[in-house]
Amino acid sequence: MRGLFSTLIVVLVALMIVTTEAGKNKKEKNKGGKGGSDCAEWRYGSCVANNGDCGAGTREGTCNEQTKTVKCRVPCNWKKDFGADCKYKFGNWGECDAATSTKNRSGTLVKALFNVDCQQTISVSKPCTTKVKNKPKGSGNSPP
Repeated sequence: MRGLFSTLIVVLVALMIVTTEAGKNKKEKNKGGKGGSDCAEWRYGSCVANNGDCGAGTREGTCNEQTKTVKCRVPCNWKKDFGADCKYKFGNWGECDAATSTKNRSGTLVKALFNVDCQQTISVSKPCTTKVKNKPKGSGNSPP
């Protein structure tokens, strides 16, 4: 019985060593780059859609003299002026400028995904809308 217990302990220790080494190899593979690089500061370019302005695409990453391409997705409601990887907190829309028929608001950078270069503050504009509430159908007197 004592010999069986000792054998079981040795097998369990060997199994733990094998699984630990397998986990290390998997982590090294996922570090990115060519040849299991130890590069820590990957810099990525903007995501470029494969077809059109949005949808599935790729972005290129560089670190030292290494490059790699990773899959990405460009949201279809992104702002082309500042890119899909720059996340901003926006204030309220300003008043309508009668001369240009546009209104503006500014945003402050909150997060830059994939270490992309983003402007710290941005300003965006859109056309002013003159919403006219229509009378609900079926109400009011219409001639026969």
